[in-house]
Amino acid sequence: MEEERKAIRRRRVLGGIAGAGLGSIAGCATVEETVLGSSDGGDGHDDHADDRHAEETTAGTHVGMVYATAGLDDRSFNDTAHRGVQRSRLERDVSFDYREPDGTDEMEEFQRTFAESADPEYDLVCCIGFDQTGALQETAPRHTDQKFAIFDAVLDEPNVVSYVFQDHQGSFLVGSLAAQMTSVGFGAGRGSTRPDELTVGFVGGVEVPVVQKFEAGFAAGVEHADADVEVLTEYVGSFGDVDGGREAAEGMYDDGADIIYHAAGGTGLGVFQAAQERERFALGVDADQSRSNPRYSDVILASMTKRMDTAVYNAVGSVIDDAFEGGSVVPLGLEDDGLEVAYGSELGPAIPDELKSDVEETRAAIVDGDVEVPSEP
Repeated sequence: MEEERKAIRRRRVLGGIAGAGLGSIAGCATVEETVLGSSDGGDGHDDHADDRHAEETTAGTHVGMVYATAGLDDRSFNDTAHRGVQRSRLERDVSFDYREPDGTDEMEEFQRTFAESADPEYDLVCCIGFDQTGALQETAPRHTDQKFAIFDAVLDEPNVVSYVFQDHQGSFLVGSLAAQMTSVGFGAGRGSTRPDELTVGFVGGVEVPVVQKFEAGFAAGVEHADADVEVLTEYVGSFGDVDGGREAAEGMYDDGADIIYHAAGGTGLGVFQAAQERERFALGVDADQSRSNPRYSDVILASMTKRMDTAVYNAVGSVIDDAFEGGSVVPLGLEDDGLEVAYGSELGPAIPDELKSDVEETRAAIVDGDVEVPSEP
């Protein structure tokens, strides 16, 4: 009975997986209000559109951005990357252009467009998200003089630098927080816990290794903090199925969960909706989703944030500073300040300080090597 209670129950929604676009975790558009504005036809530019062409004739460095499927306004992964290249424009004499592929079939075309451009010649092409790996495997060897950076994936090519987030480490921390929160009677905003149930949940988008890293870290963090807490897990099969995310989360809340962590892109909005409907809690991902989605701030306890903005800014800087090392892999984990736990803008102040201290102690233990975090379920 004890083993059954501690076991991670895995449920999957059938259908939809084969046709799902394998975008980055939060690289799918949402139905929420836009924050950066959108462009038509998959083409785009920075939000200083009026002076972009003037910048292209004077800027010292030109950057092409190919975003994950469905592009900007995801209030998470892509938007964070966009802030990084915007910062580069403001601080480092950079101009940029971007493309927003509707599916993986357009990624090679957009990568090639930047690589073959003569006016301007792009000094760096940034490929956002693991789903660009296949396209870049074709593009990079055919354009050996072009520098590329890929994020959330590894590609061993002499003209490609790979930036890889240690998502399981950050997920371990929010798993530890969830286990401790569900064990105490806590109420704030619109939610409350059920310490008699000792159950939390994880909702994933598509069940692929990069998403399973989130699941593995979260479940390990829960067990590390309290082995009596059960973890419910469900993969919806899409990064853009809000209704599917809501249904999955509703089922978990009805089964006793009071806190659900998602790594599901736009699908995760459904988790937030279900949290409000069931008056429970949720954990965001990639960006501080209590701020990027303020309508759900009354149920978002915290978010596991990835410093995509810093990663993009550093990638651009490596080209400017003549420090680009093709073929290298740049890890971005807790030790590198590539991941953070951002407490909710509304609920964060209500979380007991001793629990936050425990999270910090766990973070230090991971960085020091005293706690090993699994990357596979």
